[in-house]
Amino acid sequence: MDYGNDGNYSNTSYGGQGGAGGGGFIPGEGSQNSPGSASKGYGKDTLRPVTIKQINDAKNTQESDFTIDGAEISQITFVGQIRNISQQTTNITYKFDDGTGLVEVKQWIDSDAANPLEPADGSPPKLVENAYARVWGKLRSYGGKRHVGAHIIRPIVDLNEISYHLLEATAVHLYFTRGPLGSEGKPAINGNSNTTYDDGQNNSGRKLPPMSAAERKVYEILRTAPQGNEGLHMQEIASRTNLDMADIAKAGDNLLNSGVIYTTVDDTTWAVLEFS
Repeated sequence: MDYGNDGNYSNTSYGGQGGAGGGGFIPGEGSQNSPGSASKGYGKDTLRPVTIKQINDAKNTQESDFTIDGAEISQITFVGQIRNISQQTTNITYKFDDGTGLVEVKQWIDSDAANPLEPADGSPPKLVENAYARVWGKLRSYGGKRHVGAHIIRPIVDLNEISYHLLEATAVHLYFTRGPLGSEGKPAINGNSNTTYDDGQNNSGRKLPPMSAAERKVYEILRTAPQGNEGLHMQEIASRTNLDMADIAKAGDNLLNSGVIYTTVDDTTWAVLEFS
């Protein structure tokens, strides 16, 4: 996984061995420098792709230690839209929104470095309200309120990176909650090992959770209807299924919680999470 400043994006192989050159989440990799590596494991040396909902739901085990999906986290990265920028003397506070929630991000101002909101060359600032950006940092809690202390905030150049990130965050979440892909004897979604579904495209025999009639309709429309990379909005699904918006919202929530679909440009636009 390469989140370098050149704007390129490539994936980590989850469950892979070793740490050759990758800066991302590598299950099983431990610290070689930290004195606590023997007991803390790789949790202290990972860069975990997350959503803002995962940040807000992270369990605070100690003042500065957090876990997501039962795994300790150190550095995190996420993509979101800047909703507000507030500049103080010593730091800049951003409010980020990724469709799953809101979180504050604080970036301390280095007196020897250029202020990202006041470029020395007079060019427009790259970080502005309503722009998309990627954040690298550490989750912190102060006075009962959590925020992300940012090391780097980089504007998004290729909007495909938003979808790539959401897919990667989903892959890591599924790794911790359901085991690696291809592992023998892993439980199916919701523990149902008998429900299989052939998607008619790759004949994968994909396991799916039990679905209500409304959930099945929503899933089938998302799977078969013509759509772009962003998937389909709830209103488009309603026009194709004749379901009430309330029924679609409930069905979508259940499918999201089951890991069958994921949100794209906002929390009411969905796409099917494909496995090959």
